Amino acid sequence: MFISLLVVIVGLVIFYFIAGMSYSEGTRSGILTKVSKRGYIFKTYEGEILIGGINEGEGTITNTATFRFSVPEKKVYDKLESLQGHKVVVRYRQVLKPFFWQGDTDYFVTAADLAK
Repeated sequence: MFISLLVVIVGLVIFYFIAGMSYSEGTRSGILTKVSKRGYIFKTYEGEILIGGINEGEGTITNTATFRFSVPEKKVYDKLESLQGHKVVVRYRQVLKPFFWQGDTDYFVTAADLAK
């Protein structure tokens, strides 16, 4: 029984460190269309950026893409809230598998600024 419990605990610790590892880091830019606080029990900060589409001429733009992200820090969320509706550049970190209390997406925004 003790060995089984030890194996489960060690497995959970290993999963915790592997799941939280960064898969990629980078920046994205676009128009910030949504920031919100969501969740039933564990409230998380979530947002969306409209990346844009391909201009086909004559005012026709196709296939807009949306970048959905989570925000781990209240300070960054407050800044994003003030930038809503503007073109922004966000710095993000992608993890392998987020835990349910961290956010709804694999992408965590760590900084945001107005695009130049």
